[in-house]
Amino acid sequence: MHDDHDAHSHDHDHAHGHDHDNHYSDMQARVKALETLLTEKGLIDPAAIDAIVETYETKVGPRNGAHVVAKAWSDADFADWLKRDATAAIASLGYTGRQGEHMRAVFNTTETHNLVVCTLCSCYPWSVLGLPPVWYKAPAYRSRAVIDPRGVLAEFGLTLPEDKKIRVWDSTAELRYLVIPERPEGTEGMDEQALAGLVSRDAMIGTAVAASPESTP
Repeated sequence: MHDDHDAHSHDHDHAHGHDHDNHYSDMQARVKALETLLTEKGLIDPAAIDAIVETYETKVGPRNGAHVVAKAWSDADFADWLKRDATAAIASLGYTGRQGEHMRAVFNTTETHNLVVCTLCSCYPWSVLGLPPVWYKAPAYRSRAVIDPRGVLAEFGLTLPEDKKIRVWDSTAELRYLVIPERPEGTEGMDEQALAGLVSRDAMIGTAVAASPESTP
């Protein structure tokens, strides 16, 4: 068993972020105060900001990446294209632009599990995964994922066989990664839309695996 990282791959520490009602961090308080000030001056429209956030959380969010994964599972030619040129393959589905200009798809196999992190900041492929989760940006995840990826995954509730290698990929401003999880058993007769419903954001980061058909409503 090997837990690897190379020039384009790193492990980061994982820490879950929890939101608390009526409590803001210093940065959140400053952002809130700035938003209030700009709104009062008529320089921004809160509704427009909410619409942008909603777009990245849902429409531009993980559903896009799930579509990419589902197509790779069901279309061997597309999967091959995704391996050779993920940027072009993903763009062919209409997913490109902000924070997703240069992409690489890494495929989980029976021998290897992939995990994505950004050790320097929080580089993340918005075009296919939407807004990054709080824990992805946390210093704990960014540091420990490189040092102890197996332990980090266990904290997410994912315990992998000891003989399965874990490869950690470090995202940069120039290159972002998308994990293609293994296709679950018992999905042979499912269409792309149904397959996409098995793919979570965390599975495309590598902190989870795709759901089984039995575990979904």
